[in-house]
Amino acid sequence: MKKLILFLSLFFLLNPGFAQLSPRQQYPGLFEAVQLSGVYADNKTFADAIPKENPAAIMQDYRAQKAKPNFSLKAFVAAHFTEPASGSSNFKSDINASIREHINTLWQVLYRRHDTVSKSSLLLLPHDFIVPGGRFRETYYWDTYFTMLGLQESHKTQLIRNMIDNFAYLLNRYGHIPNGTRTYYLSRSQPPFFSMMLDILAKDEGDQVYTRYQPALLKEYAYFMQGANRLSAGKAYKSAVKLPDGTVLNRYWDDSDQPREESYKEDVESGKLTKQDLSIYYRNIRAAAASGWDFSSRWFDASQKLSSIQTTAIIPVDLNCLLYHLENTIARSYSLQGNKIRQNFYLLKAAQRKKAILKFCWNEQAGWFLDYNFQKKKQSPVETLAGVFPLEFQIATQNQAVLVAKKLKNTFLKSGGLVTTNNRTGQQWDAPNAWAPLQYIAINGLTKYHQNDLAKLIVERWIETNIRVFKATGKLMEKYNVLDTQLKAGGGEYPLQDGFGWTNGVLLNLMNRYQGK
Repeated sequence: MKKLILFLSLFFLLNPGFAQLSPRQQYPGLFEAVQLSGVYADNKTFADAIPKENPAAIMQDYRAQKAKPNFSLKAFVAAHFTEPASGSSNFKSDINASIREHINTLWQVLYRRHDTVSKSSLLLLPHDFIVPGGRFRETYYWDTYFTMLGLQESHKTQLIRNMIDNFAYLLNRYGHIPNGTRTYYLSRSQPPFFSMMLDILAKDEGDQVYTRYQPALLKEYAYFMQGANRLSAGKAYKSAVKLPDGTVLNRYWDDSDQPREESYKEDVESGKLTKQDLSIYYRNIRAAAASGWDFSSRWFDASQKLSSIQTTAIIPVDLNCLLYHLENTIARSYSLQGNKIRQNFYLLKAAQRKKAILKFCWNEQAGWFLDYNFQKKKQSPVETLAGVFPLEFQIATQNQAVLVAKKLKNTFLKSGGLVTTNNRTGQQWDAPNAWAPLQYIAINGLTKYHQNDLAKLIVERWIETNIRVFKATGKLMEKYNVLDTQLKAGGGEYPLQDGFGWTNGVLLNLMNRYQGK
């Protein structure tokens, strides 16, 4: 493994521009033409396509041919690019198999071998990995944590370690873990679950995991805290926001203010409906993608329309809970080394963040944790399942947890599980949809505050939903409709996927914990 990482490091050192340009940067003009023309139904296809020759030669050929009377863009693309293969396109489910058997089969279906040479937008990794679903050929950041929950239940410790090593490599190579392992994702990250992944591995390998990956933890923290020390009150730089009282919290961010390459046509079309400056609009779209919640009314104004998206104005409660865990994990790594000074430094950072989350995100009247709009200097009125994160990380008081549990039961719990929000916008992170990661965080959080009956009720409904849909379709879905459990979940920018990594992981974890192995 060390030899491979050394090889990759030397390769990139000697070839600094290799594979770092995104498809739009490599094929200016051609890329936009293909994405807007509908050559492929899914914009991600061309973003992932493999060139048959040097990009410069392709562009020279394109410039020479495009003005000719009989020029066919579709034929040109077919002649110069190979469509990316889907690893699980031929997979057929056995609905007579048990759920556990199905999930164990899916680990093989979703398994991808790492490439040693990349001619496409794919980022090179030192180890093999699991992808979320059949559409994907690359690994994704926050999906992986919940997938690992299932891999742990399947005793695949080596694969977990390899995937963590992949992320540590990305942190060392790029200074952050990208949204996914594609060049066009390098401008943003995703919810920072890396420190949580170490908790999974530490259960099998012990506390030395925290010291082994301390450099990676510090790089992740540095990425999210860029510029924080230079901020004045009320100002923001990238992910860091300094509030009027001097506290630093964080927001989601993307370094680019252009349409997303993997959803180029969708972004250009939706951009025609906004009143915002397009660079601001596209950055807000991208920041929502960095949140993992793309898209949701939590990022919109009162109109509940995508055109009003304001992600970069919002301090998300879930992001800051994850960074609280990261700070505590770094402190733990220093404690294991006997470094009290650095341990106390990060414990203080965590304590300050906890105090700020309670101050800016807790709403006593609502009995809920809300996002905070730092530009408007007030809480967001949108109640979402992100409000359960302070329970998972034990930031909430016992009284707050009781109020959160009450609202969960009365407002969010539906026949099929916990709905993401109660707003019907047509967006996939709103009603009527439910997602495995949020069920898991809510269930875990409730148990930490002794709300065990409600946790068990959510588990029962969620497992029943998963099994019922599997028996009807042969699939474990990315998301579920929990209001009308006879209907499929909708919204989003691509068809429902075979898989689905995080659904598999959470389901297997909950079944083993609550129903026995």
